[in-house]
Amino acid sequence: MKGPSAADIASLLAPYYPTENKELVERIRAYIPLLLEWNQKISLTNIIDPVQIVKFHFGESLVVASALKIRDGRLADVGSGAGFPGFPLAMAIPKLRTTLIEANAKKAAFLSEVARRLDLSNVTVLRSRMEDVRGLEPFDFICSRAIGKHARLISWSRDKLFANGRLVLFLGEGDVDVVRALNEWNWESPIKIPGSSRRFVLLGTAAP
Repeated sequence: MKGPSAADIASLLAPYYPTENKELVERIRAYIPLLLEWNQKISLTNIIDPVQIVKFHFGESLVVASALKIRDGRLADVGSGAGFPGFPLAMAIPKLRTTLIEANAKKAAFLSEVARRLDLSNVTVLRSRMEDVRGLEPFDFICSRAIGKHARLISWSRDKLFANGRLVLFLGEGDVDVVRALNEWNWESPIKIPGSSRRFVLLGTAAP
C-alpha cells in the first residue's frame, strides 16, 4: 500500500496542527511502513489505512501541541502502545524530552525500534507498568490515549507532575463530565477534536 505524499500529510494534518515542518512530515512518512510491518506481527492498531493513520493517530495527537503551545519540557506518554501521542509530540517538538511508558515487551520493542530508526534522540522508552515507575524526575506533562485507565492515571499523576504540570487526557464524550467532577483537579474546558463529535482532549492541573 503506497503511503501519502509529504504534501498529502501536511494537508491531512492542517485541521489539527497546521505545519510547514518538513522533518516532521518525513518522519511521519517513515513511521507508517514501520507501523504496518510490525502490526502484522503484534497488535498495535486496528487502523491500517495510511490516510487514517495520519488523521486519527498523528492529527489527534498533535491537537495537544496546539492546545498547550508546548516548546520544551518533560512529557510522559503512559500506556504508549504504538507511540501515541508521544511520538507525534516528540517529532514536532525536538526540545520536548519524551518518555514512552509501555508495559508490553513487544510493544516496547517496537517503540525502541521506531525511536532508533527515526533518530528521535529526545525519546526514551521505559518498559514498565505505570504503577511500577520509580525514581524519575517529575514531568511537565503527562498524556494518555489509553482507554479505561483514567481513574488510575489521574491518581498516579498527582505525584509525578511538577506543581504546575498538566495532565492531558483523550476522552469520549461520556467520560468528560465524569472526570471534570473530580474535585482534586482543576480542569479546563474540553477541546473538541476536529472531525469528531464525541472525542475530546481534557487538560487539568492538580489542585493544591
